[in-house]
Amino acid sequence: MKKFLTVCQTLAAAACVSMLTSVTGAQDLGIKAPPQSNPVILVGTVHTVSNGTIENGMVMFDDGVITTVGDAEMLQRMRLTEDVEVIELPDGMHIYPGLIGANTIIGLTEISSVRATLDYSEVGEFTPEARAIVSVNPDSTIIPVTRSAGIMTVGVLPQGGNITGRAAVIRMDGWTWEDLAIEQDAGLVVNWPSVRPSSAWWVTTPREEQIERAERRLREIDEFFTSAASYLDAKAADDSVPTDIRYDAMAPALRGEKPVYIRANEVQQIESAVEWASGRGLKAIIVGGRDAAMCADLLKAKDVGVIVDGVHRLPGDRDDFYDEPFTLPSRLEAAGVRWCLASGEETAHERNLAHNAGTAVAYGLDPEAGIRAITLSAAELLGVADRIGSIEEGKAATLIVTDGNPMEVTTQTWIAFIDGRRISLADKQKILTEKYLEKYRQLGLLDEDEGADEPE
Repeated sequence: MKKFLTVCQTLAAAACVSMLTSVTGAQDLGIKAPPQSNPVILVGTVHTVSNGTIENGMVMFDDGVITTVGDAEMLQRMRLTEDVEVIELPDGMHIYPGLIGANTIIGLTEISSVRATLDYSEVGEFTPEARAIVSVNPDSTIIPVTRSAGIMTVGVLPQGGNITGRAAVIRMDGWTWEDLAIEQDAGLVVNWPSVRPSSAWWVTTPREEQIERAERRLREIDEFFTSAASYLDAKAADDSVPTDIRYDAMAPALRGEKPVYIRANEVQQIESAVEWASGRGLKAIIVGGRDAAMCADLLKAKDVGVIVDGVHRLPGDRDDFYDEPFTLPSRLEAAGVRWCLASGEETAHERNLAHNAGTAVAYGLDPEAGIRAITLSAAELLGVADRIGSIEEGKAATLIVTDGNPMEVTTQTWIAFIDGRRISLADKQKILTEKYLEKYRQLGLLDEDEGADEPE
C-alpha cells in the first residue's frame, strides 16, 4: 500500500525528532540524518532552476539521487512499490534545490572573540598545501542555523596571507568532515593586493610606500607560481627531485584542472588579477567583485566568473550612487558575465544569503536569475554543477520545501533533504525561542497554544 503523507504529518514526525536533537551550548548536539531508506516522491510546485517551473509537479528520488522530474499526472501511470513515500504538499508550498552559499568560512569559525575557535587562516604568506576541509567542524552550531534558511551547501574558502590554501565544498550535515565533503579540493585561493593607494583619513602609510608594498606582493605571488611551475616540470622529468608539498599542492591550478579563486574588489585589482591569470593560463574566478561591472567586457572576454560577495553594504566610493551595491547583480547579468551571489555576511549570519538575492531583485535583477544566483550559478563557479544546484534527474536529491519564494524575508523552509536524507531543521535559536515562550506561558502571559509557528 502506497503511503500518501501530508506536510502536516511530516512536520509532526519532525517535531518528535527535534526533541532528541536540541541544540545547546557551543556545539551542535543534533543527531545527523541517516541514509535514505526508501524512495520518496514530493508533489507540489517544482522550481527546477535549469528547466523552468512545473506548477503541479513531482520529484522522485531514491538512494540520494533524483530519478524522476515531471508533471504530477505521471503518478497515475507509475507503478509504485509499497515502500514509496509520497508527500503531497499543500497549496502554497514550493520545491527548490537547496540554496548554496558560495563564499563562507562555515565550520572554520565559531565565536569570533575566542581565538581557539578560529581556524580559517594559516600562519605564513604562502600556504597552498593547507586544505580548508580538514579543519571544518561538523558540529558547529552555525551549521543548523544556516541550514534552517534553506542553505544546504556552502563553499569554504580559507583566508589570510597571499596564497591562503585550498577551498572546499561541503554539504551541511554529516558526522565527520569526510561526510561533509562534496569537493575536498575545489581550487586555490589567492588574496590579490590592492594596487590603488588609499587616501582614507585613517591610513598613515605614505602613498609611495603603499605602491612599493603592493608591487612587492604582486612580484612575490608571481614568483611563487613560477617556482611551482618549474618544480612540477622538474619533478615530471626526474622523480628524484625532492618533494615540496607546497608546490605539489599548486599542480591542479597550474594545469587548469582547478580554478584559482582570486579575492579582488577594486577595478584596478580585478583588471590586474584577470590579466595576470590569463597570461598564466589559469582558470580565474573573482571573489568579492565590488567593481566588477566596471570591467565587465574584460571579464566576459576572458570568461572569468565572479562571486559577488553580498549586496548589503555601502557603496565603494563616496561619489557612487547609493544603490550601486544593490544593482551590481543586474548589471553583471545584463553584461553577460558569469556570476553568482554570496551573502557577504558574517559567518553567523550566512542565513541571510537569500535576502541578498531579494534585494538584488528589488533593484532590477530578474527573479529567476536571483534564484539561479544562489543555486545553479553558485554550483557552476564552485565546480559542482554536475551534482547539485538544480532539480534534474541524476543529480543529488538536495532539496528544500518552502512556503514561498526563498528570497522573501517571510518565507520559511519546512522540509529539507541532503542527498535524499531528511534533515532536521531544529537549531539553537528555535530551541531558545521555545524556551522563552514556555517561560511566558508559565507566567500566564501567553496562552498554551500561543507562540511561534516554525519548522522543526
